[in-house]
This record gives sequence, structure tokens and C-alpha cells, in this order.
Amino acid sequence: MGLEAKPLSVSHPYWPRDLKLQHYVPNDRPMWQILTFLFSVSGALLILTWLAVGRWNRKDAPFGTWRSLAVCWFMICGFIHGVIEGWFSLYYTEIPGDQSFLSQLWKEYAKGDSRYVIADNFTVCMETITALFWGPLSLWTVLAFLWRQPHRFLLQLTVSLGQLYGDVLYFYTEYRDGFTGHPIYFWFYFVFMNGLWIVIPALLILDAWKHLSASQRAMDASKLKSH
Repeated sequence: MGLEAKPLSVSHPYWPRDLKLQHYVPNDRPMWQILTFLFSVSGALLILTWLAVGRWNRKDAPFGTWRSLAVCWFMICGFIHGVIEGWFSLYYTEIPGDQSFLSQLWKEYAKGDSRYVIADNFTVCMETITALFWGPLSLWTVLAFLWRQPHRFLLQLTVSLGQLYGDVLYFYTEYRDGFTGHPIYFWFYFVFMNGLWIVIPALLILDAWKHLSASQRAMDASKLKSH
């Protein structure tokens, strides 16, 4: 009587340690190389966007440091949401065994949140929505500010609300699962890096609220004067 073959689990660096991954292939790139790429591209986008803001600045209505940094933030968001998270939304089933650079980036990040190597349903849905909507809208927000389009603060409010809502759900679902990430990588990859999408969007929501409220007050006052 033959024995039924059981799938072999592959050794991996993810938590919980009893996580079963049959098709995992370890990264052949070191952590420093992957993180250097991520921060170098983000830094280059920040510098280029800062220069573009200076090029499009107007003496009668200068952007200022805060506004310039906000525009740079949305450019970086466009890259991360559209390219990096877009990659995950397209290839999440292949990432554990794939050695493409962006797949290795996700395998590295998954040390802090292993949901990215098991094709967790919530994570796939969240990242797909983020890539499809918040990536392009982030880039539109950049252009809206550079071109002084009247809907720029509405875009800022919309994108920031979407980011904040998605990140709150991201943290809360992991909290309900018991925070199963690696105890070291968890604090940098999961808490710190994702915490940026809590703090910064919250500040931008308040900023957009202030500007949109001021515009509405001015419009209300103008209507009262006209009567």
C-alpha cells in the first residue's frame, strides 16, 4: 500500500515560523541593495519634484516649503502606489518564487508582514485598489498643484483620506491577527514605514480642510455682499 506524498514546506525567514510555503525561493540580493534602491529612487523623485516646484513657482503665489514638500510626497506616493504596489497587485501569486527585483523587494518587506507571501485576500484587494486609484490620483495631485488647478485641494483631500483609511484597515486587520511579523523587521517595515501613511495623510487632510473651508467662507461672504 503506497503512501500519499505530502507537499514539502520550504525553509523561510517569515513569521509565524510554522507558516507553510511550498514554492518559496530565497532572495539572491542582500537587504542593503534592495533598500538602497527603494530609498535612492524615492530621494531622486523628491529632488526632481522639488526642482520642478521651483521651476513652476510664482512670485505672486509662492508654494513655500510645506507646500513644496507636500507635492514631493505625492510624487513619491505615485511611484510607490503605481509601480511597487502595482507590481504586487499583478504578480502576488508568483512573488514567493520569483527573483525579479520588485518581487525580491516584496519578499524582503514580507519579513515584517508575511501576508505578502501568502496572497492574503485583504492585502491583495487593498494593494490593487491602491495601485489603480491612489497611484494615478497622486500624480494628478502633483500636476494639479504645479498648474494651480482649482481642484487641487479636493484631490489632496481625496487621496489622503483614501491612504489613511486603507492604512487604518491595514493596521487593524494585522492587530486582529495578533501581529505575527518578525520581531525585528516588524518595527521598521511594518510600523515605521506604514506609520508614515498615517501621520502625513492626517496632516494633509487637515491642511486641505483648512483651505477648502477658507474658500467656502470666501464664497459665502461674496454671495452675501452681492445681495
